[in-house]
Amino acid sequence: MKFRPTLLALGLGVIATAASVGVHADGTLTGNRENGRKLAYTCHGCHGIPNYHNAWPSYSVPRLGNQNEQYLAAALAEYASGDRPHPTMHSHAVTLTAQDRADIAAFFHAEGVDPAVEVVGTPPPVTQNCVQCHGANGAKTMSGEFPVLAGQYADYLVQALRDYKSGKRKNAVMAGMISQVDEKDFEAIAEFFSQQHGLCSTDQIREHGKCVKE
Repeated sequence: MKFRPTLLALGLGVIATAASVGVHADGTLTGNRENGRKLAYTCHGCHGIPNYHNAWPSYSVPRLGNQNEQYLAAALAEYASGDRPHPTMHSHAVTLTAQDRADIAAFFHAEGVDPAVEVVGTPPPVTQNCVQCHGANGAKTMSGEFPVLAGQYADYLVQALRDYKSGKRKNAVMAGMISQVDEKDFEAIAEFFSQQHGLCSTDQIREHGKCVKE
């Protein structure tokens, strides 16, 4: 009978570990922001420099501050698997565990965007293809698995749309939607959403813990 306390201790340890990891209602892992802060130090070298550009093809490295948590974790998983091809991002993402990805995503999500933020300007008619999932302002997404577009760099959005159109980026939802959009309309879509209020570079999250008005 002496073994019972040991088994009880082990059982409680397993329960405590499971509780410390945690999951959201949708089954995704709950991120630890403080650990994410530590893990994200390499990210700031590119994402923390405003207007920093990818070498080839040349486009702005995306803003991640305030981005949806679930989307960020999924994007890192896609970089690791190769579904979203990018050599530099693959080399970083492939070293991360699922919990690491959740932690980094939680850190960059910070306060998140205001889904009720007022629309800036007049949306081009072609953006009607985008609003169901991303919202009229690019900030009111249908769920956390869809990215916030508000405040993202226009040239990054154009590149992303081109990659979805060509099939370089693999996503079942976007594959269906992008087939309805002509490439000549990409710039109008990107320019509109880039003017909305939402995302920021990661240096603001690192320094202030949130996005601040520039």
